Amino acid sequence: MPILGVIASSISGNLYSASYDSIATTTVGAGGASFVEFTSIPSTYTHLQIRISSLGSADAQQGLNTTYNGDTGTNYSSHGVSATRSSTGFFATANDNIQYFGFSLFSGYPSTSVIDILDYANTNKFKTMKCLTGCDRSSAGIVYFFSGVWRNTNAITSIKITPNSGNFNQHSSFALYGIKVA
Repeated sequence: MPILGVIASSISGNLYSASYDSIATTTVGAGGASFVEFTSIPSTYTHLQIRISSLGSADAQQGLNTTYNGDTGTNYSSHGVSATRSSTGFFATANDNIQYFGFSLFSGYPSTSVIDILDYANTNKFKTMKCLTGCDRSSAGIVYFFSGVWRNTNAITSIKITPNSGNFNQHSSFALYGIKVA
């Protein structure tokens, strides 16, 4: 079931008046990488943001997935819509062992993703995320908007990002930020 709206009072703070602190960054080296993982994430922020510029290892769309705290149980749901110049699409999953959140689109064309993980350290609620991903491939651009939930009340202390096939190519970059909300 897609998320149709969010009650404003259920999310802590205002992302527009927040400060962003760099927690960790990594760039994939020669030979590529089958995953990127952020560990030992401090619980001192209100939200998290991940910024990704990625290159896939094949000339095809490669979905990006995440798991939190090593949880590979069927505790994830994801929703997405896509748009190109000539088409639109959507999907929804429930009770999955990964959370879909973006695409590493085409080996020669980087895609960019910005993922917000809201109230990641709050132990009284499930964790929600939203992501915007885009790529322009020879003027045939595509944009995706994803949302999802991890049905677990534990604070997120690690995030593993994996392409659903192949590897991240060299020069793919990943940055994790902590968001402090006044």
